[in-house]
Amino acid sequence: MDILLQQENILSLPSLTVMEIVLGIDNIIFITILVGQLPPSQRERVRFLGLMIALLLRLMFLLAIAWIASLNQTLFPVGDFEVSGKTIVMIAGGLFLMFKAISEIHSKLEGEKTADTQPPTTLAGVLVQSTVLSLVFSIDSIVTAIGLAREILIMALAIIISTAVMVVFAKSIGDFIERHPTIKVLGLAMLLMIGVVLVAEGLHIEFPKGYMYFAIAFSLFVESINIRVRKKASLVERTIRHALEAKAEQEETKR
Repeated sequence: MDILLQQENILSLPSLTVMEIVLGIDNIIFITILVGQLPPSQRERVRFLGLMIALLLRLMFLLAIAWIASLNQTLFPVGDFEVSGKTIVMIAGGLFLMFKAISEIHSKLEGEKTADTQPPTTLAGVLVQSTVLSLVFSIDSIVTAIGLAREILIMALAIIISTAVMVVFAKSIGDFIERHPTIKVLGLAMLLMIGVVLVAEGLHIEFPKGYMYFAIAFSLFVESINIRVRKKASLVERTIRHALEAKAEQEETKR
């Protein structure tokens, strides 16, 4: 308990929790898009299981901090380029995320043409894909936690609290994305961008993540305005249509 009362830890816990929630948004978007392919009766359970798997992976990696740190060690050189465990994980995870985002966007563009030829999505398939990406996101999450806090207990609490927050709001976020197809496409574009950033990090290309999160936040802000504009336009259209129908009924009654 003394650890929790230390001033440094009191300050680092909320900031680390917020950062873990931000990093976890990637997971929520990816899981939401995956579970959208399942029957509605299975979606909430799979969404919960996906987040629990991500939580377990984060806690496991947290207990293996020495192994996480060793991922930065060079395994073998390729010319002047040094290949480490983190390089392989980031590039593989980034390519997988890019592939999933591009294939989903292609499916949206092609519509029913590709839907009939694709095999049905299974619960196990969704969990496997979610686990694969959770591995990559978890490593990124733990690396961030190590940079913001020194005590494992503080890191674990931040991860647990952030996961609890995501579990509470995951269904609302998922339902919102399902109601607004443009948000879903925007989410896929975000995942594509995150995949590119992961590959860039794997290739030792420095890319400040602040730029990426600013671009995501700005895109969401613009899309929220578009949603309000479309909703207002739809309301005006319905009002005009009802007025015309009422006028037509009055004229019909007079006849």
